This record gives sequence, C-alpha cells and structure tokens, in this order.
Amino acid sequence: MSSDTLISVKNLSRYYGNFCAVDNINFEVKRGQVLGFLGPNGAGKTTTMQMITGTLAPTTGQISLAGNDLLDHPVQAKTAIGYLPEQPPVYKEMQVDEYLQFCAKLHHIPSSAVSYAVNHAIEQCGLNAVSKRLIGNLSKGYQQRVGIAQAIIHTPQIVILDEPTIGLDPIQIREIRELIRRLGEEHSVILSTHILPEVQAVCSHVQIINHGQLIMNDTINGLLNQMQSTHLQVGFHNLPKIEKIQQIQYVEEVEILEDNKFRIQHSIENSPVEALVEQSVSNNWKLYELIPEQRTLEQIFVDLTNEDNLMEVA
Repeated sequence: MSSDTLISVKNLSRYYGNFCAVDNINFEVKRGQVLGFLGPNGAGKTTTMQMITGTLAPTTGQISLAGNDLLDHPVQAKTAIGYLPEQPPVYKEMQVDEYLQFCAKLHHIPSSAVSYAVNHAIEQCGLNAVSKRLIGNLSKGYQQRVGIAQAIIHTPQIVILDEPTIGLDPIQIREIRELIRRLGEEHSVILSTHILPEVQAVCSHVQIINHGQLIMNDTINGLLNQMQSTHLQVGFHNLPKIEKIQQIQYVEEVEILEDNKFRIQHSIENSPVEALVEQSVSNNWKLYELIPEQRTLEQIFVDLTNEDNLMEVA
C-alpha cells in the first residue's frame, strides 16, 4: 500500500444471517482526497462506515487505516480516525471549550498539549465566539461544528463525516462545506451524504453503493464527463422529415416532440451541432432553438441504482 493511501478496503463483506449488507467491496482513499460516499437507504453505506470506523466487525475482508490493519492493530488504526456520526456526540450541559478539553484527554493528548489542541480545533471550526457557551444553547449549525471539532482535535489523518450538513440552514451549509474543503487539504475525508450538490461542491472523488455493491468509483472530473450532454433539443419553423435528421452525421437517434421539435441523441465524443446548422441553412428549415441537455448527478445516480428511491436535492 502506498504511503499516500490512508484508507484501504479489500474484499469487505458483512452478513446478517443470510442477508448480505455489504458485498465484497474494494476501494482506497489517498491523502488529500475528499470522497463522497453515496447510496440509497438500505444500500450498505452506513454498514460500511461502521466497519471502517471499527464499531462493527466485518464478516470477511481487510481494512487498513494509515498503514495499520484495523483487526490486527485496532488501537493504532483507530488513533488515525476522527469520526462525526450523524448525531454529534456532544454533551449539551458542557461548555464548548470544556467539552473539547474532555475529548482531548480521551484521545490521550499530553496535558501540556491540550490547550493548543483545543484552541486549534476551535479556530479551525470557527467556534471562537461561542467557546464559553453551553453546547445545548447553540444552534444546530454550531453543534455540528463542535462535533467536527471533536473529530479533528487529535489531528487524525482520516476524517469520516456522516451527514454533516443535515438539517442546517443554507448559510450554515455553506460554512460547513467550506470547513470540509479545508479539512481535505490536510486529511483524507470520507463524506457520507444524501445531498447530491454537496458531493459536487466539496468532493474530489465519488463512489456509489447499491445493494451492498460498489457500482461507481470515479473522480469528480470523471463524473463531470459522464454529465456531459448526449442529447440536443432542436426546433424548426419548417419541420424537416425525421429521415433527413437521421441522416445527419453523428446523429444516433431522433425523437419527435411537440411544437416542431426533435430530441436528438449523439455520442459524448461527437456532436452534430455544426452539421445541423449547415443543413438547416441549406434546406431553409429555419432553426430557432438548439438546447443541449446536460445529465445531472441525480440522473446518473438514478440510472445506476435503477430505483425509484430518489436522492434529496438541496
């Protein structure tokens, strides 16, 4: 395993009786990557996160964190993890700085370094203005920040965040996403989320799990390539015969729409736009509309999972 590979998952499976929740998945996360982990409810996403964080034993497979096998060397491996579950593990009757001091001691940070660790986490998470307030009196957005602060207080190499922006207002969501981007510069981050725009906003890589299997593992750039337009909607005042459109170079399929329009399918590599315009001018079709249809991340997700269980769109 490369020294830059901080998370390595090999042949990982988890059974509950005869039910296979996670089915022989493999992936790696390198230093400086922010991985968006997507999946519909019941797909195996939470089970995978629990196995990676060491709170659930796998049935088969291997998990290595920062070079340490999670099963053979659990203490060393878990030391490399900072984890924020969906419900932040905060004590609401404690002050922010008091709680973070407590967390620092749980992570065996030396007494001489506790003050620095707490102040650094407070600074990173934008908690300076509320450090002396009771956690229970804070907004949900600030409580999420406190949850992230406890996850990074021991400067882990790996940060795992489960639904970190759920229930937040738009301003809080923007602030938490910016924090996640900054974390991705120093750590490896796994971000589990149901909010698709969040993946595009903060992640460098994305993977989708469905029925316990990884069905997509790609970079954001690779994903954007998949989102490129493969369809055009074109309108003509003088509607040509469909056969004329089908004969144009790079046109693969043609569908007749209302209002003198066609929907044209083509490959990602080759677009018939130029030929369409030339033919329209030559044959006096009077082209008045030409709109590329871009696939969204939601469409890709639905196509891959082939289920009616749509993801939430922020």
